[in-house]
Amino acid sequence: MNYVQDVSAQGYVEEYYGKQRCFSSMINNPGVSLLPTGLLGFVYLVFLGYLFLGISISADIFMEAIEVITSKTQVREVVDETTEKTFLIEVPVWNPTMANLTLMAFGSSAPEIILSVLEAVKGLGEP
Repeated sequence: MNYVQDVSAQGYVEEYYGKQRCFSSMINNPGVSLLPTGLLGFVYLVFLGYLFLGISISADIFMEAIEVITSKTQVREVVDETTEKTFLIEVPVWNPTMANLTLMAFGSSAPEIILSVLEAVKGLGEP
C-alpha cells in the first residue's frame, strides 16, 4: 500500500493509505491521527490557554504603554489676574479618555493592519 499526503482546497491536510482517507486536519504532525481524542483535546486546550496567556501579556504591555503616553504633561505659566503673580502648573497633554479610546481602537486593529502590510510587501515584485 502507498502512503499519500495531499492538501485539499479548504486548506486541510489529508492522509491516505491506499485509496482510503485515514486522517484530515489543519494541523499536520507525525502520528497525530494515532493519538486518542481525549489526549488531543487536552493538548489543544493547554495550547489554547498558552495562546491566551500570550495575548494577555501583550495586552498588559500595551496598556502600560498607553498609561505612559497619556501621563505626559506640560508645564505652563499661569498669571493670576488679581495678584498678578505667575504660577507654574502642570497640564496634561492628552485628554485621557480620547487617548485611551484612540489607542485602543488602533491596538485592536493592529493585527489586521500588520497582516495587510505584510501581504502588500510580499506581493511587491509580482505582476
